Amino acid sequence: MEHIYNWEWIETQVARTIDVWSSNLSQWPHGGRRYSPKEQQKREEAYDKEFRTVEREMRRAPRARAERIEAQNRLVASFARFSAAALDLEEEAIGVLTDEFLPVGTNLAKWARRFDPTLGMADIIQACRNAWTACGLQPLFGAPVGITPSILAYSLLYPYSDNYLDHEEVSAEAKLCFSARFRRLLLGEDLSTTSHREAALRTLIELIEVQYPRARYPHVFDCLLAIHQAQEQSIQLQLTSQSHCDDTDLLRVSCAKGGSSVLADACLIFGCLAEEESRFAFEWGVLLQLGDDLQDIREDMRCGSATLFSRAAASGKPLDDLAIQLLNFGKAVGSRMDHLPNGSAILKELLKTSWQSLIIRAVADSHDFFSAAFLEEAERFSPFRFEFLRVRQDRLARRNGLYATLFETFLETREDDDDGMQLPPYKIQEFSRAAAEPAAVVDIIK
Repeated sequence: MEHIYNWEWIETQVARTIDVWSSNLSQWPHGGRRYSPKEQQKREEAYDKEFRTVEREMRRAPRARAERIEAQNRLVASFARFSAAALDLEEEAIGVLTDEFLPVGTNLAKWARRFDPTLGMADIIQACRNAWTACGLQPLFGAPVGITPSILAYSLLYPYSDNYLDHEEVSAEAKLCFSARFRRLLLGEDLSTTSHREAALRTLIELIEVQYPRARYPHVFDCLLAIHQAQEQSIQLQLTSQSHCDDTDLLRVSCAKGGSSVLADACLIFGCLAEEESRFAFEWGVLLQLGDDLQDIREDMRCGSATLFSRAAASGKPLDDLAIQLLNFGKAVGSRMDHLPNGSAILKELLKTSWQSLIIRAVADSHDFFSAAFLEEAERFSPFRFEFLRVRQDRLARRNGLYATLFETFLETREDDDDGMQLPPYKIQEFSRAAAEPAAVVDIIK
């Protein structure tokens, strides 16, 4: 049975997901690999060894094309060694990452650069994160892993829309004005675009329409409109007194945003979903959104954005119970995934591990919002000590040039890499880059 993913369906699913969230309270989840300090030290040594390998490779730049491709091979081999030694991944799981998910990221980056050469590394990595989520869903729903025109387009919508909507210097009123025009594009109106950003959005929506014509796949565009409405709800929250919102209101907004986002990813795989696939995709999206909310506590507190986590942190209350609830919610989502008929056991275990790692790493980053007893227990579930992670994160932050060089190295094209997927013949460079900046867009859309 196909579903119409209108806002009524989204609200029903939000309520069901909140019920799942509320049933997973403050008892530490059973199971999961624990690490002794000695085991953590061994994995930290493997981390540092392979990081030095990456640094040596990057210092050899510049290279001829053939040398850069050889560097890619050595870096992938280094990642495989690290995954085996530090993360305890089996050979098949490493193959999933290096042979399936890594090519998804590099191919998306190459297509993104063809589409809009002005897109920066951070924008493309943001798009890759969504594409990896979509491609994680593909084998779970019985499809091969790979970038499709619609997954490419949907993933690239994020840098052009979310980054503007999240920009602190743009007022909530201006964001709503931009959002209204974006909605008209999603509805398929023949809207004359007035900026680089709008031109990009229109072209990407057209690319989705090529794979999924509106008349045959209306539910695909229901999903896109649902995530758009969820984003508008979030903006409206900024315009109201947040003191009038209780924790359930904040949770409802996070559920709607995260759930509808991954629901759209799922719908773009085949154009339709079964009931169990819809619910799993929605709950996975909520899990990722709440994980992001935990990661972004400091930034949200700084700019005054209220989430379940930032409000609790601002009150001075330790976040122990919320983090445990999130870990338990992740186990519930994993249990639902186990009932899907497709997808290998290796992939499902890899996804569960990544979800737990996301939460544990966010705890390490925001350690000052947790009790000492909780941190001691949480650290046992991490292959690395929390202090090690923080120091290495600072070290990476000081090496922005290393990230950039590594990124460019993986964009080097092999002759057999291009699978022939064509972008629409639209020159996105038609508008000046200045028109895409927040202040300029505000002037245009007023």
